[in-house]
Amino acid sequence: MIDITPCPSPNFAARPIGQPVDILLMHYTGMRTAGEALDRLCDARARVSSHYTIDEEGTIYGHVSEEYCAFHAGISYWAGARDINARSIGIEIVNPGHEFGYRAFPDLQIEAVITLSKDILGRHHVPRERVIGHSDVAPARKSDPGELFPWVRLAGEGVGLWPAEAAPELDCTFEAGLRRFGYGIQPDADPSFEQVSMAFQRHFRPSRVDGVADGECERILAGLLTALDAKP
Repeated sequence: MIDITPCPSPNFAARPIGQPVDILLMHYTGMRTAGEALDRLCDARARVSSHYTIDEEGTIYGHVSEEYCAFHAGISYWAGARDINARSIGIEIVNPGHEFGYRAFPDLQIEAVITLSKDILGRHHVPRERVIGHSDVAPARKSDPGELFPWVRLAGEGVGLWPAEAAPELDCTFEAGLRRFGYGIQPDADPSFEQVSMAFQRHFRPSRVDGVADGECERILAGLLTALDAKP
């Protein structure tokens, strides 16, 4: 049984009737300290929340019951859906973020992220390709959890999808492939092609985040689409 420290937030709403949870959304807190982040997530005036927060020591705080919507995604889009709060569970991961001194995520923290995520995935039908980051669903506004987040480690534990190593060449334009995977690009959603490309790089090619869809990006996207097609 997972040890969860209660830290209830008043900021939540009912999920739409019949709406299943089919997205697990990762964030970083982007605040100077864990205390500041917890206070904000539990402040009724802020009108923001998540289901869970995990601090750098691996402590898991529970804010909103999974049966309810937490207010963590904001204006967002994934695979045709715009109300991401309605269909997701949000995990805030304590990190100062790009504004206050972005740094690597400690092992204890990531171990807790993996443990909690596996527990959530065991209770909800969330496809691996729908374990995503805030920047994936809101590329014009957000950059979290960022290029230091160890997505490949999570995928190795069954949390999220990672590109197939052997994949054919991309059989469409890079933009069309991004749409097929789930990203929102104009005119379907507000973000520009460059902003979406950067979000893709933060998640899947973190060594260079410049918004340029080069050959490496194309190979990675082809690998993702191959892995997606190969799912049972």
